[in-house]
Amino acid sequence: MSFTWKFTAREIAEKPELLAPGHRMCSGCGAAIVHRLVLKAVRGPTIVTHPTGCVEVTTAIYPYTSWRVPWVHTAFETAAANAAGIEAAFKALRRRGRLKYDHVDVMAFAGDGGTYDIGIQALSGALERGHDFLYVLYDNEAYMNTGIQRSGGTPLGAWTTTTPAGTKIPGKPEPRKPIEDIVVAHGVPYVATASPAHWMDLVVKARKGLEAKGPAFLHVIAPCPRGWRYESSKTIELSRLAVETCVFPLWECVDGEHKLSAPSKAIALKPDLKKPVVEYLKAQGRFSHLFTPEFERVIDEIQRVVDKRWYLLLKKCSV
Repeated sequence: MSFTWKFTAREIAEKPELLAPGHRMCSGCGAAIVHRLVLKAVRGPTIVTHPTGCVEVTTAIYPYTSWRVPWVHTAFETAAANAAGIEAAFKALRRRGRLKYDHVDVMAFAGDGGTYDIGIQALSGALERGHDFLYVLYDNEAYMNTGIQRSGGTPLGAWTTTTPAGTKIPGKPEPRKPIEDIVVAHGVPYVATASPAHWMDLVVKARKGLEAKGPAFLHVIAPCPRGWRYESSKTIELSRLAVETCVFPLWECVDGEHKLSAPSKAIALKPDLKKPVVEYLKAQGRFSHLFTPEFERVIDEIQRVVDKRWYLLLKKCSV
């Protein structure tokens, strides 16, 4: 896969805002930051599809919209199927000589509920068929727009309304589903993780996904002040801590070859830079119940899971 886009930080900053202000997203919403940055990477004509979720319900309340590109709301489970249909329609129009553009960037944005769980069948089918579009998972790790219920992306030990922490149950009892590995197993040309704390890396990866010949998948952590229980000013700080603790390491897989991105590569080369997971957990109210004598063991288990996944990633990246 070749990558041709050349840019400077100033040029990115001066690109038009394709997600307009005035939406109803919460103060400090990580998803809002993610969408603004990803949209800086588009090449020209663009169409976005969005299933039900936090961003859909806050950016397109009839008769208003924050979208400055053509935008389609689809059902919770059909973001990837919708993107696949849009891409196939453009191919058909191009074959018939009815499309004047050389390319149209087709993008699907979806949350963790619409990706890990409800939408995984449509996503798998679109990946298997090889449709040329970028799928962006903005991951706030629960069904936030319907009341903070657990999803397949909710991490071990997290409080949600359907995994409440009590005297017996320490929050969600299972680790999150390894969605990136599931996508990589489909043999698609481009898969990557990103964080809004490392915004240039995020924009570059979004552009790489758009330039890939075939389906591309970008998994971006999107902290949620409401569901994670933290001060809204701390979104970028938490996004950075997730990377520094290796809870959410940054990497990309290009044509089956894994490699670490700069922040995580530095940690791999200097393991002392890797922060303990407790620093990430203590900054969020959804994990506050773990800091009690009866549940301290869960913190050790979370650290074990993080370390194991980090070790396996290093092996994939030949580090």
